[in-house]
Amino acid sequence: MKLLLISDAWMPQVNGVVTTLVELVRELKKTGHQVTVVHPGLFKTRPCPGYAGIDLAVKPAKQLAALMASENFDAVHIATEGPLGWAARRICIQQQWPFTTAFHTRFPEVLKAAVGLPLCLGYALFRHFHKPSSGVMVPTQGVLNLLTKRGFQNLKLWTHGVDADLFEYADSCRDNAQLAHLKRPISLFVGRVSYEKNIETYLQMPFEGSKVVCGVGPLEAELKAKYPDVTWLGLLPRKELANVYASADVFVFPSRHETFGLVMLEAMACGTPVAAFPVDGPFEVLTAESGQVIGGVLHPDLSEATRLALAVPREVARARADDFSWERASHLFVSYVRQITVQYSNNA
Repeated sequence: MKLLLISDAWMPQVNGVVTTLVELVRELKKTGHQVTVVHPGLFKTRPCPGYAGIDLAVKPAKQLAALMASENFDAVHIATEGPLGWAARRICIQQQWPFTTAFHTRFPEVLKAAVGLPLCLGYALFRHFHKPSSGVMVPTQGVLNLLTKRGFQNLKLWTHGVDADLFEYADSCRDNAQLAHLKRPISLFVGRVSYEKNIETYLQMPFEGSKVVCGVGPLEAELKAKYPDVTWLGLLPRKELANVYASADVFVFPSRHETFGLVMLEAMACGTPVAAFPVDGPFEVLTAESGQVIGGVLHPDLSEATRLALAVPREVARARADDFSWERASHLFVSYVRQITVQYSNNA
């Protein structure tokens, strides 16, 4: 299969969507598929307002149309709802090319937190974006249920995976020079320091040990000044991040509006148990088919979840992470694309 993957989120951005797409492309190529990634780096860009480190394509429609006309492809997947996503959507509709999309991020909640946009308007906008899609891939059953209630159609459940080789298991907390001076137990947050991550709930909660944050974002300067006792590591290379995961006693995930939460899998792959709220995302990652919560603790009190998660054996956390693989996720992705996409060429 020759796939044209169009995304507003791509390297050098660092977030869960980019990680998901990079791993997907790697697995697809490994199994013989050809993938062309269309990303902001191919266009003139400008920074996304309020989100340092995220650049968006500026008026990409004409250049994108020429690029798509020059490519031979069997399928189009539009991964994001940014400028490239909207332009690709319009071109596909005009050319009558079927395409799939994905709902990676609960942007209506982000927009409500950032600018006060009512949820009903945010979901109406995104429902309109995905309406022509032949298949909208969503990461959890909870998100599928949410979008179904919001009137979305053609939803496909598509789980994610974790690179278990990069995020190597440690049967005990590793030594780490950046954390050596900190009081144990060490709790860790990894993610964007932004509105939708609910990070301040973590920073405020009672905890007898140390708190560590890895990540950057629009709230970083404000929160660093407000919480000087927290260790702020900023943005780390993936290999270094894996070592930090393995050095922590517990991983704390405060988000209440996550579609999945890939960082939880990365932490558990290293053996670090997870503490989170009992909401979609954490529920999907931590709850096995038996209904048992494995690899961490879900509790409405995040501080209590963190305390209880410290007692979860590291081998149990790793075992739960092993239930997720990019190989399985990529096979599922291909099956959905093939179900709805007839072989076609834009040069026909």
